[in-house]
Amino acid sequence: MTTPPAPRLRPRRPAWAGRNYTLLTTAAVVTGLGNAGALIAAAFAVLEAGGDGGDVGLVAAARTLPLVVFLLIGGAVADRLPRHRVMVAANSLNCLSQAVFAVLVLSGEARLWQMAVLSALGGAGQAFFSPAAEGMLLSSVNGEQAARAFALFRMGMNGAQIGGAALGGALVAVVGPGWVLAVDAAAFAVAGALRSLLDVRAVAQREPGGGILRDLREGWREFVGRPWLWSIVVQFSVVNAVVGAAEAVFGPLVAEDQLGGARPWGLALAAFGAGTVLGGLLMVRWRPRRMLLAGSLCVLPLALPSAALAVPVPVVPLVVVMFLVGVSVEVFGVSWMTALHQEIPEDKLSRVSAYDWFGSVAMVPLATALAGPAEEAFGRAGSLWGCSALILALTLAVLTVPDVRRLRRRETEPVAEGGPAAATDTAPEPVSPR
Repeated sequence: MTTPPAPRLRPRRPAWAGRNYTLLTTAAVVTGLGNAGALIAAAFAVLEAGGDGGDVGLVAAARTLPLVVFLLIGGAVADRLPRHRVMVAANSLNCLSQAVFAVLVLSGEARLWQMAVLSALGGAGQAFFSPAAEGMLLSSVNGEQAARAFALFRMGMNGAQIGGAALGGALVAVVGPGWVLAVDAAAFAVAGALRSLLDVRAVAQREPGGGILRDLREGWREFVGRPWLWSIVVQFSVVNAVVGAAEAVFGPLVAEDQLGGARPWGLALAAFGAGTVLGGLLMVRWRPRRMLLAGSLCVLPLALPSAALAVPVPVVPLVVVMFLVGVSVEVFGVSWMTALHQEIPEDKLSRVSAYDWFGSVAMVPLATALAGPAEEAFGRAGSLWGCSALILALTLAVLTVPDVRRLRRRETEPVAEGGPAAATDTAPEPVSPR
């Protein structure tokens, strides 16, 4: 008697993790690996070219300034055009700017103004990418599984920080920053190619609006009509600014002067990435009912890295601090995305996201540009302690907003017929972390 062959088992995946979700998660991991190293490489490229802390801050500000200028337009464009096409175009611009940056650094001909211009081009690409990416992801999962989808996506993307930051710091120390920038350019090329393969035929067509200005006004009304939304964005306008100054300017300087160079700072950033992975695993299981209250409480530990750099603590305690902060940041990130997904209409997601991003990064260029002068005026330790104090004060202020404390998760959410959330195999899309 012949034994029938055993049936071939096909791997099962959640209903919302379709082909596009897999493509875009892979693309986000690829760019995450490249970007983690490039952040370190850009700072040390400036230092190797003879720049000081003020020059590092100016190059970092040059990237963020066009991001602020073009974000609102990018959000309106992303709610008008197919979001995946906006993302591919932005990836192409980022690839080109990083490739030229790498060539200049490798040739030894990089000048401060050239690095600033290329960083600005990268920021412009990010301004169009971020609202499109966030709008696509938020509109592509159903309400019941939204938090789990966001947590798993962010876990994959942030997991790239572990290898990317550690490898980037090591490569900067061994082969120099130019090759790390070249790897980042290649990562953008691969990610853009993956996103060009998306099947978005099931995404509902958007009705034509009455112009960019009208679109922006509609997004503004959605934004200011929700106290929980604008209060947290105002909070992060300062929090992101001081964290950005500490990470892009003070962190490399402390590492160079007192911790041994790029490698330990890369290790600290990798520990942060590892913390975000653990935070993502936590949020796959944990679904806090008062999601914004839980998330806002987890912003308080963001004051710790600046304090650790102000002391400064040895490498091992710094790594532990960065790991714990990574866990807490991910709790906030998933809670925030879940709140946006639950409360904001799908056709306005990219515009509201643009106002969110605009408020969150508007002060970063000023903070990074002033990091050098602040160090001269107050000392490096005094400036870092000031960063910690601002984070604590603003987070405690946000916790006094009733909507932040009271907004509750809805267990189920109706899905519009024919909308992208109903087409679970065709549209999930990435979002940049806060």
